[in-house]
Amino acid sequence: MTAIVDYGVGNLFSLCSSLRFLGENAVVTSDIGTMNSADRIILPGVGAFGDAAQKLRSGGLANTVVELASAGKPVLGICLGMQLLFEKSLEFGEHDGLGLIPGTVIPLYGKIDECLKIPHIGWNALEFKKPSVLFKYIKNGDHVYFVHSYYASDCEPYITSVSEYGADVTASVERGNVYGCQFHPEKSGRVGLAILKAFTETEQTK
Repeated sequence: MTAIVDYGVGNLFSLCSSLRFLGENAVVTSDIGTMNSADRIILPGVGAFGDAAQKLRSGGLANTVVELASAGKPVLGICLGMQLLFEKSLEFGEHDGLGLIPGTVIPLYGKIDECLKIPHIGWNALEFKKPSVLFKYIKNGDHVYFVHSYYASDCEPYITSVSEYGADVTASVERGNVYGCQFHPEKSGRVGLAILKAFTETEQTK
């Protein structure tokens, strides 16, 4: 069973529907007991990093996600959920993340050509940088759907793919049993479903 963490942000319905389409038993929950009993965790998210981090901490869910990840349970962060996996974000100030992956979330502004629109919205190709469990059913160059204005930096050892948008933007990361996708697999058609399928096949590592 896969638990989708409900902390007040994120398009949870389409993500849950995608997982159920794949035959996965998926639940949207803010219940710590349900998260503890799940086989794996997905941390979704849209919106501002600071607000999301505060909401995640206010219900004790931040500590739970960190504890479960540290115990070896597979955790996948999507979009803002991926950004929350990092140490900090510079979105509207400086905000602490969960610290599960070393790195800092920084703005696209000033890092890409000024003729390119921000937020970055649309389909872009993945360029694999190293093998990942999430790539078992897809190929290098497959396209996925992005919606974001910030991206993860200073995290090179954990980058599994990038996408070119005026610069190489971190598209996915992996550190042991912790995974992240800056793009939205639930909005990425066949490729996104294949990535989610691969995640549903992950198992606890400890």
